[in-house]
Amino acid sequence: MSFQSPESQQPPSSSRRRNDCAGDLILRELNPHVVIDHVEAEQAALTIMTFGSVRECCPKCQQGLKLVLRQTSVRMAHLFCAECESCFDAQYADGEPALTI
Repeated sequence: MSFQSPESQQPPSSSRRRNDCAGDLILRELNPHVVIDHVEAEQAALTIMTFGSVRECCPKCQQGLKLVLRQTSVRMAHLFCAECESCFDAQYADGEPALTI
């Protein structure tokens, strides 16, 4: 599986961001087979585009996470760790989803 990051992405407008007092995100690990449509032939490459790094670190290996939005082969937006290939959903402390638009 390979990941690409667009170079000319604009950050979300500040009015759409949660304020800093919201605190850290709560991460919940997701089954990658539920999040990503895997190609039936294991030799076929799967290319997924990431949309930048986030401040949260992977709870499993402490590496940085990347934002992955819905795409042709991605069923839901999630945070991805390239080091341990784990997928995470994120929500605020009040239970509100952090990855929905």
